[in-house]
Amino acid sequence: MSGANNAPDADTLATSLEGTDLQNLYTSIDKTNVHGLNLTVPEDAQAVIKPWDERNDTSVSAQSNVDDQIIIHVPFTQNVRVRSVLLKLGRGEETPRHLRLYANHNTIVDFAEAEEITPQLDITLQEGEVGVTEYPLRAATFANVFSLSLYFNNAIGSDVARIFYIGFRGDNRGQRKEGTNKLEIPAANAPDAKIIDRVTEKAGAQQTTAR
Repeated sequence: MSGANNAPDADTLATSLEGTDLQNLYTSIDKTNVHGLNLTVPEDAQAVIKPWDERNDTSVSAQSNVDDQIIIHVPFTQNVRVRSVLLKLGRGEETPRHLRLYANHNTIVDFAEAEEITPQLDITLQEGEVGVTEYPLRAATFANVFSLSLYFNNAIGSDVARIFYIGFRGDNRGQRKEGTNKLEIPAANAPDAKIIDRVTEKAGAQQTTAR
């Protein structure tokens, strides 16, 4: 599915996010405790969590190490409702094709554990995008989140996957709860784990008013 014919005006996403603190969750991220697995430079997991105005900075990226799999764990300072994920990915052969999202799991110890856990969402990522792409989430599924683990894999044509920017859009829900080691999926929303979404920035813009 190609987004070439559905591309919005270049400034659509920027306009919708610029200066909207209630929408951009950057200030709610516990950045000092962001960490990654299988990165050539472990600290780069934190470096790709940037303010919106630095989203196009490509001087720093998170690059996979021994293969094309990366896990980045992002805790929040308080419970949040995540409405979408914002990504700027490596180009060409270094673009990961898939992203699995795991909510409210303190940490995924290794990739084998990630394979055993059913993600709350499995997203097919856009190929050939040069800017930030917004991937809308089902708000009910990610309504009370204190951490997200993002598992990227399946680079297009390389043993290396690269990520330039990770951001989130949503709103704050309250004080952070104590974490557990179990993935918390509300029973009513468990079927969402089987949904595979493929979206463009335009689709993301249309999602902004969804409840």
